[in-house]
Amino acid sequence: MPKIVPMKGRAWKFGDNVPTDSIVPTAVVQQAMDVILPHVLADLKPEFPKGVKQGDILVAGHHFGQSSGRGVASKAIAASGIVCIVADTFARTFLRNSYEVGLPLLECPGASTLAKDGDIVSVDLITGVAKNETTGVTLQGRPVAPFLLTMLEAGGIIPLVKKTGPDLGFKSA
Repeated sequence: MPKIVPMKGRAWKFGDNVPTDSIVPTAVVQQAMDVILPHVLADLKPEFPKGVKQGDILVAGHHFGQSSGRGVASKAIAASGIVCIVADTFARTFLRNSYEVGLPLLECPGASTLAKDGDIVSVDLITGVAKNETTGVTLQGRPVAPFLLTMLEAGGIIPLVKKTGPDLGFKSA
């Protein structure tokens, strides 16, 4: 079971209103992950699929993950090597899908101004702090809710259900 610890990685910056259709294009949405990965975010940043490395952090603006709500979008970003996304806001379905597959997100006002491509960014999900280690800029986001931290520690919703049972560890009255 992974322990929730602060993360540090190289930033990839994206703007506002990034739709799931741009994360995983329609042409490959039903393919195997090895077919999907060369297309992840390539419409917006062609160098992303070949340049992203394990441990990198995606930084974005408002309403990241909007539109069709493709569950595969969160899986593809995680499979690309991104360990966390920091954004001003997330589409609610994308936020839910990401936690369910074990991809941490931090909503943080001002995230769109936090970093540029290649800066080193650190993220603490428990305190909600995002820091650009290159420039020293620090932002206070919303700390991640305890239940979502539990889900992340388990590796997502399926491992959590396997561990706790269908009641997710909550006792019914």
